[in-house]
Amino acid sequence: MTMATASKTNSQGAGRKINLQVIGPVVALIALILIGMALNSNFLSYANITNVLARSAFIGIIAVGMTFVITAGGLDLSVGSMAAFVAGLMILTMNTLTESMGVTLPVILLGVALALAAGLIAGIINGVLITRVGIEAFIVTLGTMGIYRSLITWLADGGTLSLGFEMRELYRPVYYGGIAGISWPIIAFAVVAIIGEIVMRHTAFGRHCAAIGSNERVARYSSIAVLKVRLATYALLGLLVGFAVVMYVPRLGSASASTGLLWELEAIAAVIIGGTLLKGGFGRVWGTVVGVLILSLIGNILNLTDFVSPYLNGAIQGAVIILAVVMQRKSASDR
Repeated sequence: MTMATASKTNSQGAGRKINLQVIGPVVALIALILIGMALNSNFLSYANITNVLARSAFIGIIAVGMTFVITAGGLDLSVGSMAAFVAGLMILTMNTLTESMGVTLPVILLGVALALAAGLIAGIINGVLITRVGIEAFIVTLGTMGIYRSLITWLADGGTLSLGFEMRELYRPVYYGGIAGISWPIIAFAVVAIIGEIVMRHTAFGRHCAAIGSNERVARYSSIAVLKVRLATYALLGLLVGFAVVMYVPRLGSASASTGLLWELEAIAAVIIGGTLLKGGFGRVWGTVVGVLILSLIGNILNLTDFVSPYLNGAIQGAVIILAVVMQRKSASDR
């Protein structure tokens, strides 16, 4: 066999090699669906599936933004606390406006605008502290996580902020309504995911995020505005946190210190399970969607069966995260 033939054979073998990082999440999702079908006959019912998708939409929307942050080599631990604080601000504002404007649609629109603006500003603050001040992302977002959680506790005076009953009834269709039996949160998640995948795969911004996460020094030499791109990822994540809150508030109509608890863990877990590299340099929005569904189905299966206590949901999610990171390292070492 000549060297040329051997080289050709090796390249063909490499081309046929299964990449667990790519197909692993999909295989895991299919396996979970089969397990759910076997354990409970109502698992694939329309009511159960739509309920799972609607509940996972909040984490999914945030996870799409987290995908860009992690791809660019960043991290944000504050998104759950940020969501709670933004929800509290939104409810307080809408209750105040209701006194002067009544139970009207403009009050809802102003509340939505405030939530989006507050999320965007919170994201920009994180981004500025990280990119301009030069503080590590872990430290910044760990600090703001505590700040936002304390602020919502203070705003609620240790209790719960509740939207007025009449305003809540007017706002309810944003979560419970929809088109052709598909609720608005599911539609919103789908739209955000599709746009996110297009941006990640087919725009300069997505390519710049990957380049920065892969090698920041090389990205600078390639004339990429590293600080601006990284700041933009945190701003985008903050905006999507605000958007998730817009879809979340009409579900319960309240906010407290426990709102959004561990959302940051679920969002980061979904991103990593979906195949985005924790160290940055490669991101996959469609994989994040798969990761969100995997985490949601794990919780749903635990709730539908007595096989394992639902209180162990966090432990199982933690094990899945560790397994996903191990698979990433194995794939990297095999290259």
